[in-house]
Amino acid sequence: MPSTESRATAPRVVAVVVAHDRRELLLAGLAALAGQTRRPDAVVVVDNASSDGSAGAVEAARDSLGFGAALEVLRLERNTGGAGGFAAGLARAVRAHAADLVWLMDDDTVPRREALAAALAAREAVPGEPPAVVASRVVWTDGREHPMNTPRRRPRASRDELTAAAAAGGTPVRSASFVAILVDAAAVRADGLPVADFFLWNDDFEYTTRLLRRRRGLAVAASTVEHRTRVFGGTDADPGERFVLEVRNKLWTYLRCRTLEPVELALYGGSTLRRWARTIARSQRRGVLLRGLAGGLAQGLGRAPRPTAEVLAGLGEVSADVAAVEAAAGRSTGTAEVPVEAVEEALLPPFSVLLPVWAGDEPAQLRRALASVTAEQELRPAEVVVVRDGPVPAALQEVLDSLGRISGGVPVRVLPLPRNVGLARALEEGLAACAHDVVARMDADDISLPHRFAVQLPLLAGGPGRAGADLVGAGLLEIGRDEHDVVGRRTPPTGAARIAAYARFHDPFNHPTVVYRRSAVAAAGGYRDLPLLEDYWLFARMIGAGAAVVNVAEPLVLYRVGSAGAGSYARRGGLRLWRSEVELQAHLRREGFTTGAQWARNVAVRGGYRFVPEGLRRVAYRRLIAGGGVAGGRGAPGLAAGALHGSRTSHRIP
Repeated sequence: MPSTESRATAPRVVAVVVAHDRRELLLAGLAALAGQTRRPDAVVVVDNASSDGSAGAVEAARDSLGFGAALEVLRLERNTGGAGGFAAGLARAVRAHAADLVWLMDDDTVPRREALAAALAAREAVPGEPPAVVASRVVWTDGREHPMNTPRRRPRASRDELTAAAAAGGTPVRSASFVAILVDAAAVRADGLPVADFFLWNDDFEYTTRLLRRRRGLAVAASTVEHRTRVFGGTDADPGERFVLEVRNKLWTYLRCRTLEPVELALYGGSTLRRWARTIARSQRRGVLLRGLAGGLAQGLGRAPRPTAEVLAGLGEVSADVAAVEAAAGRSTGTAEVPVEAVEEALLPPFSVLLPVWAGDEPAQLRRALASVTAEQELRPAEVVVVRDGPVPAALQEVLDSLGRISGGVPVRVLPLPRNVGLARALEEGLAACAHDVVARMDADDISLPHRFAVQLPLLAGGPGRAGADLVGAGLLEIGRDEHDVVGRRTPPTGAARIAAYARFHDPFNHPTVVYRRSAVAAAGGYRDLPLLEDYWLFARMIGAGAAVVNVAEPLVLYRVGSAGAGSYARRGGLRLWRSEVELQAHLRREGFTTGAQWARNVAVRGGYRFVPEGLRRVAYRRLIAGGGVAGGRGAPGLAAGALHGSRTSHRIP
């Protein structure tokens, strides 16, 4: 199924360019990517063992192009052909760059300024499910339509398909060329990668017909790219020695890959035979083509293509990426080694971290918090969205301006709000800005343990026969100003039934620990303004709406409670919070979440608690509500000292 999150927010687009010994054309194409009116969020250049210095030239141009760390060069030790290069690039974009959409193109492709923006606009304009493939219009250097790269229209397209495509200014297609197509990463995760054993020719035909067998494809004239081939020609141009690849790969597509319906197979097969006959008849080197025909028939009929993971083995991280994506899609990996953790990671959804900041936060604690959810995490987020809730002091702004340098390469976006609007509205603004449906919460003064996301994300992803959760919380450890000074532990209720029962009297989730689906939050009405209790109200509504909820008892976050009179326990008391408490209980009663008896109990007990002196409130909360008791002094029962700073990771920010 196509990604739904890209319909609500701007999708994360990763461009993949496959290069081999065309340095100047490659640099021209990258300059055109940098000049797009809607630039890609990241660029992966796959250098297929070039001998002309292409990889070094791209590295040297990184800063002048303006991509910085968002541009990655994958240097392959051997030439894997276009098929292998695009397989490697797709795997990298999906697995390492958390792409929503992948823009594929050759190194001799130069997109015009509006190409990506037009493709995205057309994709969004299609009613219903967005297309899995959007193909650009391909022209030669003189502006003529390039016959080599014309997408094949979908045979027997229905009236609804034609109408939907026309609404987006396009036509429905069945296949397209790797010269310039925008591919839904969700389709890649579901159907795997191109067949690397094709090496050259027909790899794009096989792959796009595979993706579009049960999905939509769209060709968009408004998105235009130049394909700067040396000569102008179509698919029936004399291929010379490479005819063997054309024949072999077509046979593999028609007989082995099974991407076409029987009627399509007859239609395309007949067209292929006619084109081969025409090409051989026109050729001045018929002997070469006839030998290629014989060799291609022998290879195509003699064996099936090898699994892509096997073909691309021995290439380091690239091989691991490819094997993980192929295995997760259920495709054969042959003799390739596939680490179990790589497959599990490939199945996990990309996610954002949402971190609000306001004038009262401390610069050093913000740096520590940011590092803990990025550079120090075993499983890193695709991005961090920092919401600056109103103006902040100069020292804090200085840290905000430098967050990208301490995030370990994870993109950080700061969303500045002109005035302080409070936590609920700030979080709503941040959720709207997040690029992904799965969002992890983080506070600017807390610390996430290195394995936090590696524990929580699989619970949202689900597994065979098990749906993923909508909301996942965790336990936490209370710390003072010194993060080594663990003064308490909060253990939340576990199990859906216990969480639901517990929620009638207490907040069942520790807000700074939660990871949730933005769509589930929105379905429950989102955050609503209720000072210091907006999270409890939201979680109650999510439970009432039927969201799948999970808690992990293990502490995954270090939560600062601060000093006496100024920390979280001081904030739990007073007239203002009593008013919020009474308002919350009124909402829960009106919404049918609590009974009349539960309402009366909560107003009396929870309301009365707000006027208890802070010292007694601290003891009462830990013994009666937090559920985990108090850990005296430094360290906590059952938690080794090393767990605070990376017993499960080697990276630590001092």
